Amino acid sequence: MVLPLLLIVTLALVQVGLVVRDRLVLADAARAGAREAAVTDDAGRIRDAVDRAAAPLGTGSIDVQVARDGGRGTAVTVTLTYPDTPSIPAVAWLFPSSIHLSAATTMRQEFGDG
Repeated sequence: MVLPLLLIVTLALVQVGLVVRDRLVLADAARAGAREAAVTDDAGRIRDAVDRAAAPLGTGSIDVQVARDGGRGTAVTVTLTYPDTPSIPAVAWLFPSSIHLSAATTMRQEFGDG
């Protein structure tokens, strides 16, 4: 009687750990994208930096948004959003079908007029 409940609680904790891991990977990918956006305005290079850093996630599902305030010395912000789905089927019913994760990083631009 107690063992099935203990198993469900343990699997739910593992699933929470996986979501936290995905959030940390997304934050790292936002930092990588912001570092690239600070030195270039090439959207392809920014996306490649995000995809490399977010390799454990389904990179095709990551939405990348870049917001710039101006030229050199001003802020550039990279915002990522990712729909994370539960990966442990036995406890998927405890979680929403899609957990929307987001991360943003702002850095100072090192190129452009300013």
